[in-house]
Amino acid sequence: MSISVIIPTYNEADTISETIEKVRRASDKQLTEIIVADGGSTDGTVQQAEAMNVRTLKSPKKGRAAQMNHGAKQARGDILYFLHADTHPPSHFDTSIKKAQENGYESGCFQLTFDHNHPLLRFYAWFTRFDIDLFRFGDQSLFINRTIFDQIGGFREDYIVMEDQEITRRIKKHSSFIILDNSVTTSAQKYQRNGIIKLQLVFSLILFLYYLGADQKQLTAIYKCFID
Repeated sequence: MSISVIIPTYNEADTISETIEKVRRASDKQLTEIIVADGGSTDGTVQQAEAMNVRTLKSPKKGRAAQMNHGAKQARGDILYFLHADTHPPSHFDTSIKKAQENGYESGCFQLTFDHNHPLLRFYAWFTRFDIDLFRFGDQSLFINRTIFDQIGGFREDYIVMEDQEITRRIKKHSSFIILDNSVTTSAQKYQRNGIIKLQLVFSLILFLYYLGADQKQLTAIYKCFID
């Protein structure tokens, strides 16, 4: 089984080189490729990714869902591993993913930690160990057998926010899903910039409205209004 790591980017020049390096260091050298699927960055993200000798693709459509789908279409791996540009995988992540697949889990994610040791962030991250859809977000990364990914039609490109919640629910209807014991580490910068309590309240509001049936236009408007 071969693994393709797919990283969607948009103006991630401050993080992309470090993320690629972290992926390589954390790997047991079982990766087929690292793909950066860019949505039209203007800050040198693409040039930095190219300098790191990874496959760099220009997505025809901007948006995390569309970019991840574009990367998946070009990927050569049997397993697709979607990783945010400000998130770093745990050591031996590729071995963990392969073992999960060998044990019959066709999809899954890691638990979450933040790179900032605030008690509230530790509290938020603690919930990601539970197999409850409410706690499944893209920051945890996602691996999936590409056959299953193709069968369900990939990410919904009309989703600007909550694309991770939506696809997880569909994945679980078509495959076995596991939350692995180790954790990815994601940036807390957005929490620090917007306020830890405020940002979590906004995320909770968006999640609540999503499950009540609010459309993407409403959810995106709330995100843009309250989150920097």
